[in-house]
Amino acid sequence: MDSRDVKSVVIVGAGTMGHSIAQVFAQAGIDVGLVDINKGALERALRLIKSNLKTLADFGRISSVEIPKILERIHPSTDLAVAAQETDFALEAVVEVPDVKREVFRQLDELCSKDTILASNTSTLDVFSIADIRQPSRLVVSHWFAPPYIIPLVEVVPGPKTSSEVITFTANLMERLGKRPVIMKRFVPSFIVNRIQQAIIITVMEMLENGWATPEDIDLAVKTSLGVRLPIVGAVQTLDFTGLDLIYDIQNSVGMAVGLIKERVEQGHLGVKTSKGIYDYGGRSEEEILQKRDELYLKMLNYLEDINAFDPV
Repeated sequence: MDSRDVKSVVIVGAGTMGHSIAQVFAQAGIDVGLVDINKGALERALRLIKSNLKTLADFGRISSVEIPKILERIHPSTDLAVAAQETDFALEAVVEVPDVKREVFRQLDELCSKDTILASNTSTLDVFSIADIRQPSRLVVSHWFAPPYIIPLVEVVPGPKTSSEVITFTANLMERLGKRPVIMKRFVPSFIVNRIQQAIIITVMEMLENGWATPEDIDLAVKTSLGVRLPIVGAVQTLDFTGLDLIYDIQNSVGMAVGLIKERVEQGHLGVKTSKGIYDYGGRSEEEILQKRDELYLKMLNYLEDINAFDPV
């Protein structure tokens, strides 16, 4: 099936992520069965969705006249058997408890058509070893970020038996919703962003525990450096701007030499200064590349200063 033909999806779990994901599907014109065993959670979900949509309308992301139609596409239910009928894509967004997810997938496997894609919004768990379903080729991770109706990224993560068609279908469906899917080559715990975030959290906790800096100073330091740079050059391309030869020398000095960097340096691909490093800059001069970077940095800095982003929220 083509992702453009998807007309109905079911989201299991109406909590922080589930209700927001349902909202995004509804905004894209797709009918959504939003399922939760707790009726109160469904009532809260609809209240939050209405508030989210108003915020989007206030910022011109949607028209306020669209809101009633978007809400009409969301069908809250405590009955998964009814909601799962004739659905094209089913996504669980329940608590990160293996036994709970196992039971949800057991029910989805039983209730959904054999052609329905079964997805998980898990951020860390290996659902591919947890879920016991008849066709593991149709199981995939579709990991969203809070708040889903604002943050563009969705990590699409295959399991060892996920078919290439399911991976492509899921990524295309996310694009239809206006998301920016990134497809991982294989499953690893915590995927991309959470693995990076975990390293940051460990370092921040170390600094706080040892009293090396105040919470306010740590956040200000990150906001006024990485906060300006990372939206422009990301975590990997930053290495090219630093210079892979310098990175290699630093790694050697602490006994952490990485083969990928060593290989590039030996080939003379040092990053921006040679127009090729981890990225290929297509023969552009160092001056050209740096000028483009600096213009984007200045635009970002001007904007962040204009909205007082360096102050605590």
